[in-house]
Parts: sequence; C-alpha cells; structure tokens
Amino acid sequence: MTNYFSDREQGPKSRIEELVSPAVWGGIVGLVKSLIATGAFGAKYPESCQDGQGYIGTDEKAMALAIQAEIPGIAWPLTTTKRVQQGFYSEEQPFAPDTLLVLDFIEFCYRIVAKPIQGSHHKYFDHYHLSFNDEDGKQTFREDINRIFLRNNLAFELSPTGQIVRLAPAVLRESLSSARFCTGDATLDRMLEDSRIKFLNPDPAVRREAVERLWDCWERLKSLESPNNKKQSVETLLHKAAPNTAFFLVLETEARTLNEIGNSFHIRHSEVNQSAVTDSAHIDYLFHRLYGMMHLLLSKKDSTS
Repeated sequence: MTNYFSDREQGPKSRIEELVSPAVWGGIVGLVKSLIATGAFGAKYPESCQDGQGYIGTDEKAMALAIQAEIPGIAWPLTTTKRVQQGFYSEEQPFAPDTLLVLDFIEFCYRIVAKPIQGSHHKYFDHYHLSFNDEDGKQTFREDINRIFLRNNLAFELSPTGQIVRLAPAVLRESLSSARFCTGDATLDRMLEDSRIKFLNPDPAVRREAVERLWDCWERLKSLESPNNKKQSVETLLHKAAPNTAFFLVLETEARTLNEIGNSFHIRHSEVNQSAVTDSAHIDYLFHRLYGMMHLLLSKKDSTS
C-alpha cells in the first residue's frame, strides 16, 4: 500500500470516520470503472469474442443486472452526483449511497474481481483473449480499497476473506483482533466471541447487539465463582482482582455502576422508561468500559486460590 509523504511526515491519522462521503464513493466508482474497462470482472461476467474464441472483457450489462439484484439501492450506471432542486433552479451536487450499501458493493466486487491476463491477439477484431488470475486480482483490489479507507480515515478494512470489518477504537483494536477466550466456561467463551464479532461489524445496529451480548456475558461471569449465590460470587471475583482494600472499593463501585447502566438503557431490558443507545461513540464507550472490567476480572480469576 502506498505510503504518501504526508503519512511519513505526520504519521497515520485516527481511523474514526464511519460514513462513506461522496469523495470516497467517487474514488470507489473510479476504481470499479477502470476495472470494468480492463476486463477484470470478466471471469464471472465475461464478454465473449465474436468468433467464440475466448473472453475479451467484462459484460457490464450482465454485471449491472447482478448488482441491482443483490444490492438494491445501488443505481446503474454508477452515479456520484444527484440533481437537487432549489426553488426555480436545480444543480448537481456530490452524492454517495448509504454507507452499508457501499460496503456491500465492495464485497460484491471483491468476490468477482480477477487480474486479466492478455493472451493471443485476435488480429481481425483487434482484441486480446483473456485469462484470469483470481488471487492477484483480489489482492490488488483489496489494497486499493484499503488505501481509500486509510486516506479518508475510515474505520473500515477489507479483509483477505473479502469481508468488510470495522476497526475497533485504537485502544481496543489489538486486544479484540487477537482475542481468544479461554475462561474455563465454554458457554461464556462462545458468548464473548459472539460479542467480539458483532462489535467489529460495520452496521451500527449489529454493534448495539454486541453491547447487549457483552452485558449478558457480564451477568454470566458474575455467577461463575458461586452459581447459587451471585452476590458472593461477585465479591470473590473482585477480591481476586484486587486484594488491596482501596482498589477493591474502586472495582466494587465500578461493578455497581455497570449494573445500573445495564438496567437504565436498552441493554439488558426493554422497558419503555429506558433510554436507547444509538450514538456510535456511546456504543464504543460502553463496550470498552465493560470489556475492560471483564478483562481484568478474567485475567485474575485463576491467578489466586
């Protein structure tokens, strides 16, 4: 991936943006159009030689029909502006589809892209017959997309599996990306992994589910030490994490606050008098706060008898 002068001089910027801007969409459209022109989607949607001797490019019409069937909301031809009426006048303004539609579109393109390789030259029609290298095409496409994300500070990344993942806040990124849960309780391990995967999803609605799931994990963790006495179980966990009285009181207060948060918002319950958590930054904060608490307790749970 290209490392521009400004990146080398100033270092990378925070990847915190979560909306695809018209400028980003324009870059993606430009990339896809260039790949169509070179025949890079011809392995899946081929344009055939008039003499039937091989593939010569991308059948853009067939590709467009597939995109519109799989990703309703992406208009074809791909548009980067829309006409806006203002009184008696109208003008073209920059435009980008909904962010989730754009991310779906990228995954679609990754699935079908391949590097076109020119073979024999068909002199009569003045074109080349193509073969395709799937691996090289996908790698280059992934690098190009991730460069666009990076340069525009977007908190997304196209993974080698072809799926868009959301980059967690920097303070959590390394921990979550490499997390393998071994708590001694198989059910809790599965619940934590489910929460981790949901939190890295680009869809804010799924990330809210991650917070809900993590609070379920919190409830299960609190009962591990003494399944029939949750209060005693919590006290045991806290004492293992903080034998020192002063810090024990800090953790006890934090545990009580986390319980109140779970009961006050649409996290553990859904009563009408509870508030919904919708702001993406608030979702990150709540997940980080509880994850930090659980990480500490789990790291100390079996370190003392």
